[in-house]
Amino acid sequence: MKKISIYALTACLMISGGSCTNLDEEVYSEVLSTSFKPTERDLPNILAPVYASFRSLMFGWQGYFDLQEEPADAIITPVRPNGWDDGGTYRRMHQHAWTSQQWQPENTWQSSYASITRANRVIAQIEDNEIPLPEATAKAAIAELRAARALAYYLLLDNHGNVPIVTNYRDVTLPQQSTRKEVYDFIVKEITEIEPLLSSDVSATYGRMNKWAAKALLAKIYLNAEVYTGTANWDGVIKETNDIIASNNYILDPNYSDVFTYTNHNSKEIIFAVPYDEIYGTGSQIHMKTLDPLSRLVYGMSAGPWGGNCAVPQFIDTYDKEDGRLADSWIMGPQYSATTGEMVINYVKEVPGIGGDGTVAPSNSGYRIGKYKIKQGATNNLDNDYPMFRYADVLMMKAEALLRKGDADAAAQLVTQVRQRAFKSNPAKATVSGAELLQGSTYQYGWQEKDGSVAVKNGGADIKYGRFLDELGWEFAAEAHRRQDLIRFGVYQTKSWFNHNPHPQANTRIIFPIPNGELNKNPNLKQNAGY
Repeated sequence: MKKISIYALTACLMISGGSCTNLDEEVYSEVLSTSFKPTERDLPNILAPVYASFRSLMFGWQGYFDLQEEPADAIITPVRPNGWDDGGTYRRMHQHAWTSQQWQPENTWQSSYASITRANRVIAQIEDNEIPLPEATAKAAIAELRAARALAYYLLLDNHGNVPIVTNYRDVTLPQQSTRKEVYDFIVKEITEIEPLLSSDVSATYGRMNKWAAKALLAKIYLNAEVYTGTANWDGVIKETNDIIASNNYILDPNYSDVFTYTNHNSKEIIFAVPYDEIYGTGSQIHMKTLDPLSRLVYGMSAGPWGGNCAVPQFIDTYDKEDGRLADSWIMGPQYSATTGEMVINYVKEVPGIGGDGTVAPSNSGYRIGKYKIKQGATNNLDNDYPMFRYADVLMMKAEALLRKGDADAAAQLVTQVRQRAFKSNPAKATVSGAELLQGSTYQYGWQEKDGSVAVKNGGADIKYGRFLDELGWEFAAEAHRRQDLIRFGVYQTKSWFNHNPHPQANTRIIFPIPNGELNKNPNLKQNAGY
């Protein structure tokens, strides 16, 4: 067992004052001022229900992670001998053929608004003195809750675009729909206003929105400003990332795998993480979705994995074979029993197709996601925290802003800094030049035939800054980055990969539809274009 995090146990301990058997995340809806007299030390407990909601949002079943990776060019879920057609849901995500009733977009919508509602509720309880706090503590708590709420709104901004902005828990009227630009402006204003009130102490705010996490969020929003609003803000990216770098609070971990292991709460690289705990907090089940059932013998698991998603072969082909991130991100080749030493499965790179045309991918086809390290005796819940913002991301965001502003050599220095730990076996390969970052992508974009051949009709050489996009792919594989990056580089709308061709209305796929059930409940909502 690792930490007992703010996300689960603290709320229960505060209420009970002793032993904890009920980890109900909704406890603060029951708290009244007559029974609760908090002090400043109770602040993490008060915030716990809001942060807890991010667990199901990030790695929940067909949730945010799937929404970012399944429509992109690195991860697929093909039909397998043991199933995984599931009514074509994964195929629709891969081929950008989702509808307003598709579960993955709806799940992210519902989960994001659940987080927003919890934040609004606790803010209202503090403001109405139902949770009585000293004035300074109340201001700090409300600022942090607004930061957490801004994070949830960022997910809606990125995925659904035109969404209602709700900040008043007591208001029961149906909210009006805001434009994507209005949501962008709201989030920027919120973060800018509350940032001076946020804690800058990284030692006491793990898994919480402190000052540096807020700056990383703002940098990410500025990075995608042109997509969100039509106007780029590269200078904003540079300012926020410079502030984080100058704080000297974070470093690149010596080993890439340290950022993702089951003890990654000790990482000096993570700026904001969603903590998971196999005992006290809902664990991530990414290993269950990706590993073949036979892999339970490799890790001595009591439960059998389900054997679904894997790497797109074309993406794997982009790696330099000496790049340590290849083996640190993907489970490849023969896998051996932890007890007998015998080979139980051999994962091969090739995948014949996504399915829907009678194609069934063999159980061992496709390299599996191994980035979130699996310990021996793992249960169906992993202990690994999800690093939503980390220092490498800060360096790469600054590098991209510099590159797009015309300073490719300065960008290359930052990219080289990130690459160095990945090429310990051949340090000379860690260095990248500005001229290289200006080149196209090495990804061979095109439709893959059943025999594994690729019709390279629209390869990556023409992608502006494509080599930098490759760098993002190698560094952030399987971290729920890829959809956003592909959109920003124009690939999402224009290229073919695996069994995906550009959608006839490609520009409408940049954002997901408003869920059909929400349209039925709120006549103020209008469906996004193209759905």
